[in-house]
Amino acid sequence: MSTPVSKPSVAFVGASWLSLLIGMGTFMIGIWNSEMMLSEKGFYLTILMYGLFSSVSLQKTVRDQLEGLFVTGIYFGLCWFSVILSLLLLLIGLWNAELSMSEKGFFGISFVLSMYAAVAVQKNVRDARLADMESSKQL
Repeated sequence: MSTPVSKPSVAFVGASWLSLLIGMGTFMIGIWNSEMMLSEKGFYLTILMYGLFSSVSLQKTVRDQLEGLFVTGIYFGLCWFSVILSLLLLLIGLWNAELSMSEKGFFGISFVLSMYAAVAVQKNVRDARLADMESSKQL
């Protein structure tokens, strides 16, 4: 028997979206204002998008497994690999970048904030949808 899913609070939903917007916004503003070549800026933007997608995908597969849905081991492993790879690529890129340590820290923190917030937003969207589906079944 599954436990009923309650809708996330408005405050948590708002904080999650705000965190995502702040994390992504500061990362992209940092890229825009940096003295990097266009190809480097593209690399960091691609890593941000890859990191967000992989973290949301991992969260979904973990949640699916907890709910008893079948997830193949290869997809679960690929999700973990993608999260680790996106973090590793960011670290390698920042290590080799000609940026000050404060700029490197700025990019690292905004990247991790964005990944965490993307997971929270996805969880909120899924929980709200499940709660709506359960409440419509009861009517």
